[in-house]
Amino acid sequence: MSLPDTTCRRFADAVAIVTGSTRGIGAGIARRLAAEGASVVVSGRSTDAGEATAESIREAGGEAQFVAADMRDPDAIAALIEATVERFGGLDVLVNNAGVETYTAADEAEIDDWEFVVETDFRGYWLAARHAADAIEEGAIVNVSSNHARSTTPEIFPYNAVKAGIDGMSRAMALDLGPDVRVNTVNPGWVAVDRTTGDMSAQRRRELASIHPTGRIGTPEDVAAAVAFLASDEAGFVTGADLLVDGGRTAVMQDDFLPDYRQRREE
Repeated sequence: MSLPDTTCRRFADAVAIVTGSTRGIGAGIARRLAAEGASVVVSGRSTDAGEATAESIREAGGEAQFVAADMRDPDAIAALIEATVERFGGLDVLVNNAGVETYTAADEAEIDDWEFVVETDFRGYWLAARHAADAIEEGAIVNVSSNHARSTTPEIFPYNAVKAGIDGMSRAMALDLGPDVRVNTVNPGWVAVDRTTGDMSAQRRRELASIHPTGRIGTPEDVAAAVAFLASDEAGFVTGADLLVDGGRTAVMQDDFLPDYRQRREE
């Protein structure tokens, strides 16, 4: 797989970590930053997938190394930052992207569901940012959240609550880590990756595309472009912001999902 075709090299000589970048959106972000000149640390739990992503970047002419890290493990997070600085001599950009979810309602979720999501998607972001801030002299942190931070659907708790929390956490970090470190959030909507659309029929994909003002669902490259902008010097006067990358989906008010959901609950 080739790196994205981009003529600008906004990250020449920069070092970037992308958590949860063994596949999907994270891999797309890693490839974009590498294409623009960054030395990228690919990170995640799957060694095979992570090494494959890093190798694909190197084969395309970029610089990448895989470092295994489970974002539920505070020691692994600290080691990730330490390994990056040791290998590349510093750190300029952190992209917090690793995430998990459970398909549970607020009145059905168990403590294990809560801990699984909160420790990975929320505490992990905070700890990675905390360690990264010590290593970044001047740079940026981009936290990948979701349009679920703005509007949501049933039975996606506590993922939706955590994603809203990430927006607030980014604002807090922007104040506490500035002016040397800028912190922003990207909020993707429907994005075509294996987890979301891998088993989806062509008819369902057409239906899904039709409810977006853009007439299509997103790609990892769409999200990667937004992340690259916020991490770059071109966004030097942007911090504490959250950017929706959802094809306009959040702008749509009416949806038939909720009435159907209520009916199923009553049956």
